[in-house]
Amino acid sequence: MTYRIGQIVPSSNVTMETEIPAIFRARETVAPERFSFHSSRMRMKQVRPEELAAMDADSGRCAAELSDARVDVLGYACLVAIMSLGRGYHRTSERNLAEVTADNGAPAPVVTSAGALVNALHILGARTITVVCPYLRPLTETVVGYLRDEGVDVADYTALEIPDNLAVAAHDPKKLVPIAAALDHRDADVIVLSACVQLPSLDVIEVVEAELGKPVVSASIATAHQLMRALDLPAVAPGAGTLLAGGYAETPFAEH
Repeated sequence: MTYRIGQIVPSSNVTMETEIPAIFRARETVAPERFSFHSSRMRMKQVRPEELAAMDADSGRCAAELSDARVDVLGYACLVAIMSLGRGYHRTSERNLAEVTADNGAPAPVVTSAGALVNALHILGARTITVVCPYLRPLTETVVGYLRDEGVDVADYTALEIPDNLAVAAHDPKKLVPIAAALDHRDADVIVLSACVQLPSLDVIEVVEAELGKPVVSASIATAHQLMRALDLPAVAPGAGTLLAGGYAETPFAEH
């Protein structure tokens, strides 16, 4: 069976449509299901609060367009857009966008990368984490505050301070290895190597896990996990770290 994955993507994002399909293609090597990917874009070039808010206001149109294609599930790519619009906003966004699909006669569950990361951290039993963010420091502090409000303490974090979204995508993932190692992760249960679906990290997730000896996750991996669970499929994929290694394959989908 082939499932249709809808992706609501910032116009300048080029990583969501690379890493999420790569994770699903890895799953196809160990499971029979197949997947196609379909995107709708919201305008955003600079990762700044005013652009993020304007972009999010366009997400309903994207959900309607993707439901026209009768996708089976929708993933909303921009973590910081959701987190910058108020504590707990991922629940509101997921409900609202799911209602758009239902009103269009093609109801489909919705996964936001913000909600997926929160859920992944709880699934992994993370009480304390370290986080790598590409954002400017004020937006990074917003992300840290959002996660703390969701019951996850942040022991240490870094802000790469890259406002241009294409420059975020161009960041060499190998550079994340020493960046993660430099954080104070002594008390961390989990390392979030990329709290952004635009910052590439998939290729080094397991490198950092091996180096630091702790579970490592990214917004993309968390989103893929929740997309699979929303489809009621076991969430597994080789090469994507602890979350998708099989031990959390059957955890419930966190529907709001």
